[in-house]
Amino acid sequence: MRFDVITLFPDLFREFLAAGIVGRAVEKRIVEVMLHDLRSHGDGAYRKVDDTPYGGGGGMVLLAGPLSRCLDGAQAAVSGRGRVVLMSPQGRPLDQATCRRLAREPRLLLVCGRYEGIDERFVETRVDEEVSIGDYVLSGGELPAMVLMEALARLLPGALGDATAADRDSFSGRLLDHPHYTRPEVFEGRGVPGVLLSGDHAAVERWRAEEARRITRRKRPDLLATEAGGDPGAERDQQAGPSSDRTRDDAMAKRADRPDAAQRGRS
Repeated sequence: MRFDVITLFPDLFREFLAAGIVGRAVEKRIVEVMLHDLRSHGDGAYRKVDDTPYGGGGGMVLLAGPLSRCLDGAQAAVSGRGRVVLMSPQGRPLDQATCRRLAREPRLLLVCGRYEGIDERFVETRVDEEVSIGDYVLSGGELPAMVLMEALARLLPGALGDATAADRDSFSGRLLDHPHYTRPEVFEGRGVPGVLLSGDHAAVERWRAEEARRITRRKRPDLLATEAGGDPGAERDQQAGPSSDRTRDDAMAKRADRPDAAQRGRS
């Protein structure tokens, strides 16, 4: 899988791409990442990438021109247009169903905004999908892009040391994960549940399933309600598909009840 990242701060990604699951996936060539510096496509001698907003107000807005040129250059680097994803608080909330769908894409181009936002004309004409990692404000889209990249990388074959690990993660089966224990057998007077020491693998699996449901009921009962009504991600996966484009109006309608602070480029 290939990620092309459009950002004003490519150096933010260097350590991230050299460590952990993503770093190993890059080393194994399961994942390829190309960083595209938006500043190099700026206007004029000073490589200008932003300007004041029409209609007044504070902050700066990223220019459509440099963004389009940077995206053009990224798309021309290899064959295949790829799916363009803007990290935006106005986007679809990131969940495991969305991760599974996006992990099927051979190529994603991630656009990281900054400042008060991005010229809407770029969003309307060049962006296929907007993704949000939560209803809070960040200074830019770089951290959300890293979150998305790691969430997708761990779903790719060969990225994890244990090929079944991703299937057991929280949310993979609409339940939270079961509790985990390791040595020592007793820590500050608290022991490991006896079933985990029994050697009875069937009993261990039953205990884990029961504990996963118990923890989900206590911490995230909404997930059990969703499970009872079916997996909404299945229908969404089918509707979105690996290469289909949704209109911006549809995406915005899904987010109409979310805070519309001036943070288009922030998270």
